[in-house]
Amino acid sequence: MSLSVLTLNLWHNSGPWKDRSELIRGWIDRLEPDLIGFQEVLRGKDVDLAAELIGDRAYELDFVDAVPFWGDPELRFGNAIASRWPITSREELRLPDRGDWEKRSALTVSIDSPHGPLCFSNTHLHWMFHHGVTREQQVVRLCDQVLRLRDQNGFPPIIVGDFNAEPESDEIRYMTGLHSIDGRSVAFHDAWKVAGQGDGTTWSNRNTYASKELEPDRRIDYIFTGFPLRNGVGHLESCRVVCDEQAGNVWPSDHFGVFARLRTEPF
Repeated sequence: MSLSVLTLNLWHNSGPWKDRSELIRGWIDRLEPDLIGFQEVLRGKDVDLAAELIGDRAYELDFVDAVPFWGDPELRFGNAIASRWPITSREELRLPDRGDWEKRSALTVSIDSPHGPLCFSNTHLHWMFHHGVTREQQVVRLCDQVLRLRDQNGFPPIIVGDFNAEPESDEIRYMTGLHSIDGRSVAFHDAWKVAGQGDGTTWSNRNTYASKELEPDRRIDYIFTGFPLRNGVGHLESCRVVCDEQAGNVWPSDHFGVFARLRTEPF
């Protein structure tokens, strides 16, 4: 038995959303993830992209907003979590910013899973290439929250999201124990590095929605996990890129997703 996790940036409602949403729902049905983190979710009166995708599937949903959506100020732009199991508590985090229009957030929830108490977090960091110093501040705050809220005797914590940073960046190296920031350090497993297959690219010029931005291929979407317990619970068994197939001229999103499985039974 394993615990499965999916993360996907939805690209809000850009492009042919109706057709894209059908592809995303198909992936959800194919993968049957226990936990999902969606980024670039829109929510407002008569609009809830995460709820639309989940439909009548057996998940609990939660949402944290970051900013009013520039396409329609009546809508909120943020991150959503879907869980197979009850969400027992939640904490929102307003991430450090640059003092301009761009705001980011994170949501951490506690989940009553059959594998023990579980801390699950979803975020979306600043996007511009030269915003590395802001992303560094953001990951420090994010990790502080996760380490404070995790259950010391529960399932290893899980963090997902669009980090807009490559594995070699200081902000991702901080996440994985390879770099300190202001004399502080943490360490989580990068699921792809532990158990990934292929090159792991999630922003790909193979995707026609992404190629229009004239940016290089890179891996910027992640699943991070706490170190597994000594009995093997929480060990990363597999990780792969998903939501990476087109149907006609339609892709699920401008990002590809990441999907991982973690061990739930002792050795």
